[in-house]
Amino acid sequence: MLRGLTTISLWADDVAEAARWYTEALGAEPYFERPGPGGATAYVEFRLGDHQHELGIIDRRFAPPAGHSGPGGVVVYWHVDDVEAAVERLLALGAKEYDPLTVRGEGFVTAAVTDPFGNVLGVMYNQHYLDMLAGS
Repeated sequence: MLRGLTTISLWADDVAEAARWYTEALGAEPYFERPGPGGATAYVEFRLGDHQHELGIIDRRFAPPAGHSGPGGVVVYWHVDDVEAAVERLLALGAKEYDPLTVRGEGFVTAAVTDPFGNVLGVMYNQHYLDMLAGS
């Protein structure tokens, strides 16, 4: 049934500012942008990583009504080659620690931060991911 991630959606009160922050954090420009009512940026989308997964940032005005404004109960982890370095970079850019660097087992290390817009961003070193890329 589930075949893969298509878009991870994050929320921001100021999408243009969030797009600037993520452009710096990711080292990539959004490939898609859509204005909302009044012309302000309401949505941007980045393509990331080995499989070009999509990370979208949406104006918080369009969040589902049952949502809440703080970090949620789901953490999406993005593979990185060096969790400690990734977290240090994100913290230097203004993120806050959410879940400290934790060794989960051989070949698995995780950490998570809260971006300046209230979204949780998880990073993980995941040996299974690397094995999949290598065709193992």
